[in-house]
Amino acid sequence: MIERTEYLNELIKWKDKDVIKVITGIRRCGKSTLFELFIDYLKKNGINDTQIIKINLEDAEYDFKDYKDLYSYVNGKINNKTNYYIFLDEVQNVEKFQKAVDSLYIKKNVDVYITGSNAYLLSGELATLLSGRYIEIKMLPLSFKEYTSSFKSDNYQQLFLDYMKNGGMPGTINIESNQIDKYLDGIFSTVIYKDVMSRNKITDKILLENILKFIFDSIGSPISTKKISDTLTSKGTSISNHTVENYITAFLESYIIYKSERFDVKGKNLLARDYKYYVVDSGLRSYFLGKKADSDMGHILENIVYLELLRRGYKVYIGKVDDLEIDFVAENRDGLKYFQVALSVRDEKVLERELKSLKKTGDHYPKYLLTLDMDLETDYDGITKINVVDWLLKK
Repeated sequence: MIERTEYLNELIKWKDKDVIKVITGIRRCGKSTLFELFIDYLKKNGINDTQIIKINLEDAEYDFKDYKDLYSYVNGKINNKTNYYIFLDEVQNVEKFQKAVDSLYIKKNVDVYITGSNAYLLSGELATLLSGRYIEIKMLPLSFKEYTSSFKSDNYQQLFLDYMKNGGMPGTINIESNQIDKYLDGIFSTVIYKDVMSRNKITDKILLENILKFIFDSIGSPISTKKISDTLTSKGTSISNHTVENYITAFLESYIIYKSERFDVKGKNLLARDYKYYVVDSGLRSYFLGKKADSDMGHILENIVYLELLRRGYKVYIGKVDDLEIDFVAENRDGLKYFQVALSVRDEKVLERELKSLKKTGDHYPKYLLTLDMDLETDYDGITKINVVDWLLKK
């Protein structure tokens, strides 16, 4: 198993705290493995097998009719004499699961951990019922640093090219390269047909795939529901903006895409239109778009940086400075950081273009230019230029 150290440390930090631990993320990104790693930690620190109850609710062995069945099963395995650690994997598969979770949570000697592959998990009744009583750990596929830990090679530049194409789904690590697409097809099919179509009662598979292809092909470019609607209509598929919006919401809730809003750097406020979308994994994009996926390496690089900033705990926006754009404005409690991403800035004109927006922010927050150029770290009047692979491996 790949050590998902940062996620594991987050669970350890919240162990025995009076909140439900909720791990969310796309299917097969490693949530179940994280449970296994944490259970190993518990056992090494004196917790007995009898104190650990783990249920994978996608396993046919656990055929609960409803939340009452689930609660009765777990409750039958605990008593008041010791502490228990309850792990419920893909808990959204049980109708009204939140009632079972809440009933377990209120027991003083029970520490509850749940996972889910759909944002529905933390919407509606659960959010209301458990308001203020849970913490969410948002899990993504492997970071590049985690990815490299699985290989003996220290040829990081080549590993990064592989990572750009194959992505970071943990299951791709130990299979032959000619089997990766088949593996990703399994994930894609489950997410699209189970988490998106079935849950949202969508029946038009071709329309769904056309909208998703448009988004996958447009990562890093500002798009609107109207633009998608107009494009599909011009190709003979009449569709309303409202319908496109519903499909996008379903994709966001299944964690297959992420949305980034635009941020006015000088006004320090969010702008209301033309969002950018990024894909949860470049391998899934490569699989779905085929050869076309390799034609836009600059935006793939941008996508990888976006996900890494999310992993590092930032809120990530697209920056607007007058009529110029900054790829990412990353915000946390310490303030802002600005990031510009480019394949290469060896050409002086390209370098000047990439630096221009960063120079116009009018503040002194840290500014970075990330590229694939194999140069030493350089400073341009307070703007740090660094190789993106080095930056990804730094933390």
